[in-house]
Amino acid sequence: MSNKASTSLHKLIHSLSKAEKRYFKVYTSRNAAGSENAYHKLFNAIDRQKVYDEDALMKKFAKEAFVNRFSITKNRLYSSILKRLDAYHSTSSLDPQIHRQLHYVEILFKKSMYDESRKLLNSAKKQALKHERIHLLSEINRWDKLLMEKGSYITLGKKELKQILVEDLALLQKEAVYNEIWYAKSRIFRTLYKRGHARSKEDVARFKKIIKDLKVTASKAESTAASQFLYQHAMSAYHYALGEYLKSYRLLNKNLELIKEQNHLFRDEPNLYFTVLTNVINVAMKLGKTDAALQHLDELEELPSTELMNQGEDTDIRIFGIAGCTKLALFAQSGEFEKGVAILPEIEDGLIKYQDKLSSVRKATFYFNIAVILFGMNQKNEALKWINQLLNHVEFNHTEDIQCMAQMLNLVLHIELGNKALLPYALKSTQRFLESRRKVYRFEEVFLRFVNEMMKKRQAKSENELFQDLLVDLQELKQDPLELAVYEYFNFEAWVKSRLSGTTYAEEHRG
Repeated sequence: MSNKASTSLHKLIHSLSKAEKRYFKVYTSRNAAGSENAYHKLFNAIDRQKVYDEDALMKKFAKEAFVNRFSITKNRLYSSILKRLDAYHSTSSLDPQIHRQLHYVEILFKKSMYDESRKLLNSAKKQALKHERIHLLSEINRWDKLLMEKGSYITLGKKELKQILVEDLALLQKEAVYNEIWYAKSRIFRTLYKRGHARSKEDVARFKKIIKDLKVTASKAESTAASQFLYQHAMSAYHYALGEYLKSYRLLNKNLELIKEQNHLFRDEPNLYFTVLTNVINVAMKLGKTDAALQHLDELEELPSTELMNQGEDTDIRIFGIAGCTKLALFAQSGEFEKGVAILPEIEDGLIKYQDKLSSVRKATFYFNIAVILFGMNQKNEALKWINQLLNHVEFNHTEDIQCMAQMLNLVLHIELGNKALLPYALKSTQRFLESRRKVYRFEEVFLRFVNEMMKKRQAKSENELFQDLLVDLQELKQDPLELAVYEYFNFEAWVKSRLSGTTYAEEHRG
């Protein structure tokens, strides 16, 4: 196994739950001879390493025979762990159970035990139909045809053969519809994650084109519950991107209802419930439905203690990422900055613990909302540190929308802190960022023009007049639906009012 694969072995071992590790160790202990004993030793040694260190392993096992073929031993250990995981999770969901039945069908078929093979196949087909496992029905139907051929088609007439063709084509159509909806949904989310909300006519046109294709696809055939879920998920994202939050909220709640009503169809995919729940919380916050958001947030945090979510570090990371970000955003948007500061220690602990496992988008969202909360608490130097962390250490290409707002907040902080020497550099950096990504919209133009006027040594207007003009411009921009997304990140209007009135940002934000 290569160095990269060696790192993968370390990652695999450290991804295992306590129960999975115990299962593997029990197996290797029972077979603790020869290679299995080597696996057991190597497993334990790697499990104790926080960071993979192959040199340390080579020294530790210098007298062991398997060191002479270390890469092979690591490769086989990796495969052995996967085999044990396969056995451990063999009954955890429906798909592996049906796959196992189909393997039994194959074994019996090859032994010419066709009646017994048919009996198992019928059982597998019944389960696949009940739970809408379209992807498995294709394989089931293939074995069905092989058994018909062995039976010389004795029990089949022309109508039966024709019906088989009709059912096969309908099955293919359902698969095709699902795949096309998935493609359209993924295009919407890719655009949303990369570019953020629609903020120009071109952005709106881009989303509308995708949704037009999606609606055509969804009308092609009777959809499965999975396709219905995916379609509503995509449509909710579309309306979210256009700032039509109420429509998005209604579709998300439809998906929550679908999951609860058709629980047997979604039981093996708990992450779907997790995803919809987090999206409902996010949109509820934007609609000002604070009570609903908090209620769903409680539901989200209780998931690890239920059977709806798989246990393990991945779940812990997702719960931290979503729940932590949601709480911070809720406190930042509602102006409850004291509550935000109160949870910062646990948030910072989580960021340290999972720093290499959080996405760029998630990190950027954490850093930005922490900065906003600290700004609201008048801790502006600390806020600037978090904005610098975002601007300097988060990948730009994946977080354009929030990066843009971070650039704006960076300018606000330099103005607040009186960093006149740094402001020209910050302004030029912001202009380069926006121009390189063609993200200079009306708000950015207005705000950059204001900052440029602020920096002039000989101003035609007083600072107070400049802020008055900016306030008028911001209030006008709020009438444009394409500019409303700006105000979801930071309340620029409240900041300007605080400068004009001599009050704090927090006071103006709470209004």
